[in-house]
Amino acid sequence: MLGSAVLGLSLWALLHLRTGAPLCLSRQLKMKGDYMLGGLFPLGEAGEAALHSRTRPTSLVCTRFSWNGLLWALTMKMAVEEINNRSDLLPGLRLGYDLFDTCSESVVTMKPSLMFLAKANSHDIAAYCNYTQYQPRVLAVIGPHSSELALVTGKFFGFFLMPQVSYGASMDLLSTRETFPSFFRTVPSDRVQLTAAVELLQRLGWNWVAALGSDDEYGRQGLSIFSGLAAARGICIAHEGLVPLPRADSPWAGKVQELLPQVNQSGVQVVLLFASARAAHAFFSYSISRRLLPKVWVASEAWLTSDLVMGLPGMAEVGTVLGFLQRGAPLPKFSQYVKTHLALAADPAFCASLGESEQGLEEHVVGPRCPQCDNVTLQNVSAGLPHHRTFSVYAAVYGVAQALHNTLRCSASGCPTQDPVKPWQLLHNMYNMTFRAAGLALRFDGSGNVDAEYDLKLWVWRGPVPELHNVGVFNGSLWPERLKMRWHTPGNQEPVSQCSRQCQEGQVRRVKGFHSCCYDCVDCEAGSYRRNPDDPACTPCRHDQWSPERSTRCFRRRPRFLTWGEPAVLLLLLLLGLALGLVLAALGLFVRHRDSPLVQASGGALACFGLVCLGLVCLSVLLFPGQPSPARCLAQQPLSQLPLTGCLSTLFLQAAETFVESELPQSWADRLRGCLRGPRAWLAVLLAMLVEAALCAWYLLAFPPEVVTDWRVLPTEALVHCRTRSWVSFGLVHATNAILAFLCFLGTFLVQSQPGRYNRARGLTFATLAYFITWVSFVPLLANVQVALRPAMQMGAFLLCTLGILAAFHLPRCYLLLWQPGLNTPEFFLGGARMPKAGMAVGTEEAQGKNE
Repeated sequence: MLGSAVLGLSLWALLHLRTGAPLCLSRQLKMKGDYMLGGLFPLGEAGEAALHSRTRPTSLVCTRFSWNGLLWALTMKMAVEEINNRSDLLPGLRLGYDLFDTCSESVVTMKPSLMFLAKANSHDIAAYCNYTQYQPRVLAVIGPHSSELALVTGKFFGFFLMPQVSYGASMDLLSTRETFPSFFRTVPSDRVQLTAAVELLQRLGWNWVAALGSDDEYGRQGLSIFSGLAAARGICIAHEGLVPLPRADSPWAGKVQELLPQVNQSGVQVVLLFASARAAHAFFSYSISRRLLPKVWVASEAWLTSDLVMGLPGMAEVGTVLGFLQRGAPLPKFSQYVKTHLALAADPAFCASLGESEQGLEEHVVGPRCPQCDNVTLQNVSAGLPHHRTFSVYAAVYGVAQALHNTLRCSASGCPTQDPVKPWQLLHNMYNMTFRAAGLALRFDGSGNVDAEYDLKLWVWRGPVPELHNVGVFNGSLWPERLKMRWHTPGNQEPVSQCSRQCQEGQVRRVKGFHSCCYDCVDCEAGSYRRNPDDPACTPCRHDQWSPERSTRCFRRRPRFLTWGEPAVLLLLLLLGLALGLVLAALGLFVRHRDSPLVQASGGALACFGLVCLGLVCLSVLLFPGQPSPARCLAQQPLSQLPLTGCLSTLFLQAAETFVESELPQSWADRLRGCLRGPRAWLAVLLAMLVEAALCAWYLLAFPPEVVTDWRVLPTEALVHCRTRSWVSFGLVHATNAILAFLCFLGTFLVQSQPGRYNRARGLTFATLAYFITWVSFVPLLANVQVALRPAMQMGAFLLCTLGILAAFHLPRCYLLLWQPGLNTPEFFLGGARMPKAGMAVGTEEAQGKNE
């Protein structure tokens, strides 16, 4: 029965609303209670002319109506009524409220603020030395919405330590406890909102943006915070400017006109507009008519839901509008609550029942609370209901109620005391307090802020006023839903706002000018890489790594040394096999014919010893291939040079004998020949080898070669080699052999051969020439060839030197032994020094006959 009555009343009231009859809604903005709460809401707006022509401290007339402010006021009214009907929160007590219009102006806001601080049941504020026992009319204040107004009221209420909970003032400065000790809010600070905006720009790849702010404390501080956050994330602000507030005494239109060329630049496709609703309205109303180019607008919460901006003609042509709104718990009963109270406000019987019971002294001071509210229509209010954010007001009321509940030490059964509570007592219980609103747990921290998530909203036009669609969530990190985003560009292409193109893989940025976002792309050279996309320079690889050009990583260097399987080594091993085979063949022939005049003329046992030394020289080259080790490095030169010294010393003895026989008188020759043969010859060989051994020992002790890893000589590998610490000592090791070869050359170069005898001097001369040609060529090649090939160069030098001595001195004797045995006579090789055997004499005569 009651439901039918309410339904009938609602239908009648809705029909009555459409007729435009006055309502009594403004008389419902006050309700008495045991503890009073004040409310400051932007129900209207003062005209520019009224503000400019104000010469006396008289009241201002608020002309324009704001349905946003009315919905916020009705939210507070609904929250208080819910609390009064609950049995677990402030049981047995009633909250009252006193709601006033701020007109979004500080000069209007001060009058209700003074009224809140007046003594209870009066409209006077007395001056006291101590306000500890002072009892104002209200216990706490909900509002205002604007940060500009909160800067004024926050200091004012802070003097009295009266709790003030704003549902929209987000300026970061308001978190300063020293300046605003009693300020709380149920919305995050601007720093959180701007952090979300910066992450949005970064996620979508927009690093070249313009930033505009309203020319007030809210906009200036917001731009300052955004500049710092953007710089830390690598986002460049191409242009930064302040949007002036419309004032009749200032040339604001000219200042807005100066901003247009900056915003309209083609390179900047994204604009952050952190401004109040009034400044945003003034900017767009002027710019739209001056051909504002479509952009992506990142809106601050102050104007994202403002009916003043959303209903502006031509707003659908400005581009894409994105912004963040605080996420709160839904209030499903609020829409029905608004419709019901609008219906009641149109009911004459209900309005008559109010009478003068809700009127107080303040009506004589401030006049009607909201005369525009009495002319509202349901159609005006319904347009904003679907996307209106009312939870912050709802939470503010519940926060104060919970603090009062804690202060009175209430429980579910009741409150033990109902004594008057001073505002500073309530404030003490609000710091770090946890409370619940619509099932959502919230907490005031030490700065009076609450942690809350943000919804990323997108304006979608389907009528005269845009709808707000969710396209992402920010809860410390941004989670955008790109597929839901709709852009103003042709083909719904995601806009690009960058000063320079993205560098490709393996390229870094070389900044041009003052902005880090304007740059040239430079390739990373070999040996360096791009570690991060935002690096200004290539990062060098570690010494044990390498990289090609335009690389994004480094690779580990593999060790490089002369391996056994390399083509050069295989070729040298074939050469080694040839040389060693020839040495062994020659040695076998010499041993077999050891008593022949040819072998005796070549030195006999000394010739065999020289061949053995040449074989050891060949075998010593096997120390050069393979991975170097300390033992290999120490053994390479001694085991190569000592056998070569033994071979050259035998050649020197033969050269000296040849010189003595050819160039000295016979008496001297006979005397010296005995010194150059027999045990004394072996002593000379031993002496030469001892000198060489001493030089090698000094070389190994004073400047021992060491195994080193060179990371830079090869582009992609680490060269492991035996490093020669002193090239002078290295040369001295070769000095003994060089001196022996030089003396051998001098002793045989000018010697004239005797007719009918074997020319031993010629073979020795060419053998020493082969030695010098090999090692003289080796020196420049060793100095200029890559370090990696130096072991192969030394192998080749020893092998070529061996083959040269073999080819010039030993192989011709082998030829005579094998294919000219008739010449193997004492007369041909020994010059008649020994008596030939009969057989040999006959062979010699036959050979001479053939030669003739």
